[in-house]
Amino acid sequence: MLRLTIDETLTSTQSLLSAPLQSLVAIVAGAMVLTVLRWMIGRTVRSVVDGTTQVRSHARRLLLRGGVDPGPSDPLAAARRVQRAETMGSVLRSAAALVVGVIVLTVIANIYDWDLAPVLASAGVVGVALGFGAQTLVKDLLSGIFMLVEDQYGVGDVIDVGEVSGTVEAVGLRITQVRDLHGTLWYVRNGEILRVGNKTQGWSRALVEVRIGPDQDPAAALALLREAAEALTADEVVGPLLLDAADVTAFEDLSGESVMLRVMIKTVPAQQWAVQRALRAQIQRAFGSGGVTLALPRREVLVERGPLAAQDQTKSD
Repeated sequence: MLRLTIDETLTSTQSLLSAPLQSLVAIVAGAMVLTVLRWMIGRTVRSVVDGTTQVRSHARRLLLRGGVDPGPSDPLAAARRVQRAETMGSVLRSAAALVVGVIVLTVIANIYDWDLAPVLASAGVVGVALGFGAQTLVKDLLSGIFMLVEDQYGVGDVIDVGEVSGTVEAVGLRITQVRDLHGTLWYVRNGEILRVGNKTQGWSRALVEVRIGPDQDPAAALALLREAAEALTADEVVGPLLLDAADVTAFEDLSGESVMLRVMIKTVPAQQWAVQRALRAQIQRAFGSGGVTLALPRREVLVERGPLAAQDQTKSD
Protein backbone atom coordinates (compact mmCIF):
# COMPACT_ATOMS: atom_id res chain seq x y z
CA MET A 1 0.00 0.00 0.00
CA LEU A 2 2.83 2.36 0.93
CA ARG A 3 4.66 1.54 -2.30
CA LEU A 4 1.51 2.23 -4.32
CA THR A 5 1.04 5.55 -2.58
CA ILE A 6 4.67 6.52 -3.29
CA ASP A 7 4.29 5.58 -6.97
CA GLU A 8 1.12 7.64 -7.28
CA THR A 9 2.85 10.60 -5.62
CA LEU A 10 5.83 10.34 -7.97
CA THR A 11 3.55 10.07 -10.99
CA SER A 12 1.54 13.11 -9.96
CA THR A 13 4.75 15.04 -9.21
CA GLN A 14 6.19 14.14 -12.62
CA SER A 15 2.97 15.19 -14.32
CA LEU A 16 2.98 18.48 -12.43
CA LEU A 17 6.60 19.07 -13.31
CA SER A 18 6.19 18.03 -16.95
CA ALA A 19 3.47 20.58 -17.74
CA PRO A 20 5.39 23.65 -16.45
CA LEU A 21 8.56 22.31 -18.01
CA GLN A 22 6.87 21.83 -21.36
CA SER A 23 5.35 25.29 -21.12
CA LEU A 24 8.75 26.75 -20.34
CA VAL A 25 10.26 24.93 -23.30
CA ALA A 26 7.49 26.22 -25.56
CA ILE A 27 8.01 29.80 -24.38
CA VAL A 28 11.79 29.59 -24.77
CA ALA A 29 11.46 28.02 -28.22
CA GLY A 30 9.00 30.71 -29.26
CA ALA A 31 11.32 33.45 -27.99
CA MET A 32 14.25 31.93 -29.90
CA VAL A 33 12.22 31.64 -33.12
CA LEU A 34 11.01 35.22 -32.75
CA THR A 35 14.55 36.44 -32.14
CA VAL A 36 15.80 34.65 -35.25
CA LEU A 37 12.94 36.03 -37.35
CA ARG A 38 13.53 39.58 -36.09
CA TRP A 39 17.24 39.24 -36.82
CA MET A 40 16.54 38.03 -40.35
CA ILE A 41 14.05 40.83 -40.96
CA GLY A 42 16.45 43.43 -39.56
CA ARG A 43 19.27 42.12 -41.71
CA THR A 44 17.06 42.22 -44.80
CA VAL A 45 16.00 45.78 -44.03
CA ARG A 46 19.62 46.87 -43.54
CA SER A 47 20.65 45.24 -46.81
CA VAL A 48 17.85 47.06 -48.63
CA VAL A 49 18.71 50.38 -46.99
CA ASP A 50 22.43 50.16 -47.55
CA GLY A 51 22.27 48.28 -50.84
CA THR A 52 24.34 45.12 -51.15
CA THR A 53 27.88 45.53 -52.40
CA GLN A 54 27.47 42.98 -55.16
CA VAL A 55 24.34 44.60 -56.61
CA ARG A 56 25.83 48.09 -56.56
CA SER A 57 29.15 47.00 -58.04
CA HIS A 58 27.41 44.97 -60.76
CA ALA A 59 25.12 47.89 -61.65
CA ARG A 60 28.11 50.25 -61.78
CA ARG A 61 29.99 47.88 -64.09
CA LEU A 62 27.00 47.66 -66.43
CA LEU A 63 26.66 51.45 -66.57
CA LEU A 64 30.34 51.97 -67.20
CA ARG A 65 30.32 49.29 -69.89
CA GLY A 66 27.52 51.16 -71.65
CA GLY A 67 29.42 54.43 -71.47
CA VAL A 68 27.19 55.96 -68.80
CA ASP A 69 28.64 57.63 -65.74
CA PRO A 70 26.64 56.38 -62.73
CA GLY A 71 27.57 59.44 -60.70
CA PRO A 72 26.62 59.96 -57.06
CA SER A 73 23.55 58.36 -55.59
CA ASP A 74 20.32 60.35 -55.48
CA PRO A 75 19.49 61.39 -51.88
CA LEU A 76 15.74 61.37 -52.61
CA ALA A 77 15.93 57.84 -53.97
CA ALA A 78 17.94 56.79 -50.92
CA ALA A 79 15.39 58.33 -48.54
CA ARG A 80 12.59 56.65 -50.44
CA ARG A 81 14.30 53.27 -50.21
CA VAL A 82 15.04 53.73 -46.50
CA GLN A 83 11.48 54.66 -45.55
CA ARG A 84 9.97 51.90 -47.65
CA ALA A 85 12.28 49.26 -46.20
CA GLU A 86 11.83 50.40 -42.59
CA THR A 87 8.05 50.47 -42.88
CA MET A 88 7.90 47.00 -44.38
CA GLY A 89 10.34 45.77 -41.73
CA SER A 90 8.08 47.12 -38.98
CA VAL A 91 5.08 45.35 -40.50
CA LEU A 92 6.97 42.07 -40.83
CA ARG A 93 8.26 42.24 -37.24
CA SER A 94 4.77 42.83 -35.88
CA ALA A 95 3.34 40.02 -37.99
CA ALA A 96 6.10 37.63 -36.85
CA ALA A 97 5.46 38.46 -33.18
CA LEU A 98 1.73 37.89 -33.62
CA VAL A 99 2.14 34.53 -35.38
CA VAL A 100 4.72 33.22 -32.89
CA GLY A 101 2.61 34.38 -29.92
CA VAL A 102 -0.49 32.59 -31.23
CA ILE A 103 1.47 29.39 -31.81
CA VAL A 104 2.98 29.45 -28.29
CA LEU A 105 -0.41 30.06 -26.68
CA THR A 106 -1.89 27.19 -28.67
CA VAL A 107 0.88 24.82 -27.54
CA ILE A 108 0.46 25.82 -23.90
CA ALA A 109 -3.29 25.32 -24.15
CA ASN A 110 -2.75 21.81 -25.51
CA ILE A 111 -0.33 21.02 -22.67
CA TYR A 112 -2.84 21.95 -19.96
CA ASP A 113 -5.86 20.64 -21.90
CA TRP A 114 -7.63 23.98 -21.79
CA ASP A 115 -11.02 24.26 -23.41
CA LEU A 116 -10.60 27.16 -25.80
CA ALA A 117 -14.04 26.94 -27.40
CA PRO A 118 -15.66 29.64 -25.20
CA VAL A 119 -12.61 31.86 -25.57
CA LEU A 120 -12.59 31.49 -29.34
CA ALA A 121 -16.32 32.19 -29.51
CA SER A 122 -15.93 35.35 -27.42
CA ALA A 123 -12.90 36.38 -29.45
CA GLY A 124 -14.90 35.87 -32.63
CA VAL A 125 -17.69 38.13 -31.41
CA VAL A 126 -15.21 40.78 -30.27
CA GLY A 127 -13.34 40.47 -33.56
CA VAL A 128 -16.49 41.02 -35.57
CA ALA A 129 -17.39 44.08 -33.47
CA LEU A 130 -13.90 45.52 -33.83
CA GLY A 131 -13.95 44.73 -37.53
CA PHE A 132 -17.08 46.82 -38.05
CA GLY A 133 -15.78 49.61 -35.87
CA ALA A 134 -12.24 49.73 -37.25
CA GLN A 135 -12.89 48.87 -40.89
CA THR A 136 -11.72 52.33 -41.97
CA LEU A 137 -8.45 51.86 -40.09
CA VAL A 138 -7.96 48.39 -41.58
CA LYS A 139 -8.69 49.79 -45.04
CA ASP A 140 -6.06 52.51 -44.58
CA LEU A 141 -3.46 50.04 -43.33
CA LEU A 142 -4.01 47.57 -46.15
CA SER A 143 -3.91 50.34 -48.74
CA GLY A 144 -0.66 51.64 -47.23
CA ILE A 145 0.92 48.18 -47.35
CA PHE A 146 0.01 47.69 -51.02
CA MET A 147 1.23 51.18 -51.91
CA LEU A 148 4.60 50.42 -50.34
CA VAL A 149 4.88 46.97 -51.90
CA GLU A 150 3.93 48.24 -55.37
CA ASP A 151 6.13 51.35 -54.97
CA GLN A 152 3.43 53.66 -56.29
CA TYR A 153 5.17 56.73 -54.84
CA GLY A 154 7.80 57.64 -52.31
CA VAL A 155 9.47 60.52 -50.50
CA GLY A 156 10.30 63.32 -52.92
CA ASP A 157 7.81 62.33 -55.62
CA VAL A 158 5.36 64.90 -56.97
CA ILE A 159 1.95 63.25 -57.06
CA ASP A 160 -1.65 64.11 -57.82
CA VAL A 161 -4.20 62.27 -55.69
CA GLY A 162 -7.28 64.18 -56.75
CA GLU A 163 -7.95 67.21 -54.60
CA VAL A 164 -4.34 67.38 -53.37
CA SER A 165 -1.24 67.74 -55.52
CA GLY A 166 2.29 68.27 -54.26
CA THR A 167 5.51 66.72 -53.01
CA VAL A 168 5.43 63.62 -50.83
CA GLU A 169 7.20 64.26 -47.52
CA ALA A 170 6.34 61.05 -45.64
CA VAL A 171 4.64 57.75 -46.40
CA GLY A 172 3.12 55.71 -43.58
CA LEU A 173 0.85 52.73 -43.37
CA ARG A 174 -2.16 54.91 -42.60
CA ILE A 175 -1.31 58.47 -43.66
CA THR A 176 0.58 60.04 -46.57
CA GLN A 177 1.90 63.57 -46.04
CA VAL A 178 1.83 65.81 -49.14
CA ARG A 179 3.17 69.39 -49.30
CA ASP A 180 1.44 71.48 -51.97
CA LEU A 181 2.79 74.43 -53.94
CA HIS A 182 1.57 76.95 -51.33
CA GLY A 183 3.41 75.18 -48.52
CA THR A 184 0.36 73.55 -46.95
CA LEU A 185 1.03 70.07 -45.53
CA TRP A 186 -1.85 67.71 -46.28
CA TYR A 187 -2.46 64.47 -44.39
CA VAL A 188 -4.15 62.08 -46.80
CA ARG A 189 -5.56 58.76 -45.59
CA ASN A 190 -4.30 55.91 -47.74
CA GLY A 191 -7.71 54.27 -47.84
CA GLU A 192 -9.22 57.39 -49.43
CA ILE A 193 -6.74 57.49 -52.33
CA LEU A 194 -8.57 56.12 -55.37
CA ARG A 195 -6.01 57.14 -57.99
CA VAL A 196 -2.43 58.37 -57.95
CA GLY A 197 -0.69 60.35 -60.67
CA ASN A 198 3.09 60.25 -60.14
CA LYS A 199 4.77 63.05 -62.08
CA THR A 200 8.36 62.18 -61.16
CA GLN A 201 8.68 58.39 -61.31
CA GLY A 202 11.10 56.85 -63.81
CA TRP A 203 11.37 59.89 -66.11
CA SER A 204 9.57 63.14 -66.79
CA ARG A 205 8.75 65.28 -69.80
CA ALA A 206 9.21 69.01 -70.28
CA LEU A 207 6.40 70.49 -72.37
CA VAL A 208 6.39 74.03 -73.75
CA GLU A 209 3.72 75.38 -76.10
CA VAL A 210 3.96 78.70 -77.93
CA ARG A 211 1.52 80.49 -80.21
CA ILE A 212 2.50 82.61 -83.18
CA GLY A 213 0.30 84.90 -85.23
CA PRO A 214 -1.39 83.69 -88.41
CA ASP A 215 0.79 86.04 -90.46
CA GLN A 216 4.01 84.37 -89.21
CA ASP A 217 5.87 81.58 -91.05
CA PRO A 218 5.46 78.28 -89.09
CA ALA A 219 8.49 76.71 -90.82
CA ALA A 220 10.76 79.52 -89.69
CA ALA A 221 9.34 79.33 -86.18
CA LEU A 222 9.98 75.56 -86.10
CA ALA A 223 13.60 76.10 -87.13
CA LEU A 224 14.04 78.61 -84.31
CA LEU A 225 12.49 76.18 -81.83
CA ARG A 226 14.95 73.47 -82.87
CA GLU A 227 17.82 75.92 -82.44
CA ALA A 228 16.58 76.75 -78.95
CA ALA A 229 16.37 73.05 -78.07
CA GLU A 230 19.89 72.40 -79.40
CA ALA A 231 21.21 75.33 -77.39
CA LEU A 232 19.55 73.83 -74.33
CA THR A 233 21.27 70.49 -74.98
CA ALA A 234 24.66 72.20 -75.12
CA ASP A 235 24.08 73.99 -71.81
CA GLU A 236 26.39 72.73 -69.05
CA VAL A 237 23.72 72.95 -66.35
CA VAL A 238 20.56 71.87 -68.16
CA GLY A 239 22.12 69.52 -70.71
CA PRO A 240 22.77 66.63 -68.26
CA LEU A 241 19.09 66.72 -67.26
CA LEU A 242 17.93 65.75 -70.78
CA LEU A 243 17.43 62.10 -71.68
CA ASP A 244 16.48 62.40 -75.35
CA ALA A 245 16.35 64.78 -78.27
CA ALA A 246 13.60 67.36 -78.42
CA ASP A 247 10.41 66.62 -80.34
CA VAL A 248 9.27 69.82 -82.13
CA THR A 249 5.89 69.90 -83.84
CA ALA A 250 3.62 72.51 -85.39
CA PHE A 251 -0.09 73.04 -85.96
CA GLU A 252 -1.07 71.48 -82.66
CA ASP A 253 -3.88 74.01 -82.69
CA LEU A 254 -5.11 76.36 -85.37
CA SER A 255 -7.44 79.33 -85.09
CA GLY A 256 -8.00 82.67 -86.71
CA GLU A 257 -5.77 84.28 -84.09
CA SER A 258 -2.80 81.93 -83.76
CA VAL A 259 -0.94 78.73 -84.64
CA MET A 260 0.29 76.60 -81.74
CA LEU A 261 3.76 75.00 -81.77
CA ARG A 262 4.96 72.43 -79.23
CA VAL A 263 8.33 71.30 -77.87
CA MET A 264 8.64 68.12 -75.78
CA ILE A 265 11.85 66.85 -74.15
CA LYS A 266 12.32 63.74 -72.02
CA THR A 267 14.11 64.61 -68.76
CA VAL A 268 15.32 62.99 -65.58
CA PRO A 269 12.69 62.68 -62.86
CA ALA A 270 11.45 65.87 -61.14
CA GLN A 271 13.52 68.18 -63.38
CA GLN A 272 10.96 68.95 -66.07
CA TRP A 273 10.05 72.29 -64.52
CA ALA A 274 13.66 73.53 -64.51
CA VAL A 275 14.04 72.40 -68.13
CA GLN A 276 10.80 74.16 -69.11
CA ARG A 277 11.98 77.46 -67.60
CA ALA A 278 15.32 77.26 -69.37
CA LEU A 279 13.65 76.29 -72.65
CA ARG A 280 11.27 79.25 -72.50
CA ALA A 281 14.22 81.59 -72.03
CA GLN A 282 15.99 80.07 -75.06
CA ILE A 283 12.83 80.37 -77.17
CA GLN A 284 12.42 84.02 -76.23
CA ARG A 285 15.97 84.79 -77.31
CA ALA A 286 15.65 82.76 -80.51
CA PHE A 287 12.36 84.39 -81.52
CA GLY A 288 13.72 87.84 -80.72
CA SER A 289 16.77 87.36 -82.93
CA GLY A 290 14.74 85.65 -85.67
CA GLY A 291 12.04 88.28 -85.86
CA VAL A 292 9.19 85.92 -84.93
CA THR A 293 6.53 87.43 -82.68
CA LEU A 294 4.16 85.61 -80.39
CA ALA A 295 0.44 85.86 -80.97
CA LEU A 296 -1.39 88.49 -78.95
CA PRO A 297 -4.83 87.78 -77.55
CA ARG A 298 -7.47 89.77 -79.37
CA ARG A 299 -11.02 90.61 -78.46
CA GLU A 300 -13.64 91.94 -80.83
CA VAL A 301 -16.37 94.18 -79.44
CA LEU A 302 -19.54 94.71 -81.48
CA VAL A 303 -21.37 97.98 -80.80
CA GLU A 304 -24.95 98.17 -82.01
CA ARG A 305 -26.76 101.50 -82.33
CA GLY A 306 -30.47 101.18 -81.56
CA PRO A 307 -33.32 103.70 -81.96
CA LEU A 308 -32.60 105.34 -78.60
CA ALA A 309 -28.96 105.83 -79.51
CA ALA A 310 -29.99 107.42 -82.84
CA GLN A 311 -32.43 109.81 -81.08
CA ASP A 312 -29.79 110.86 -78.59
CA GLN A 313 -27.40 111.52 -81.46
CA THR A 314 -30.07 113.70 -83.21
CA LYS A 315 -30.73 115.75 -80.08
CA SER A 316 -27.06 116.36 -79.54
CA ASP A 317 -26.77 117.65 -83.10
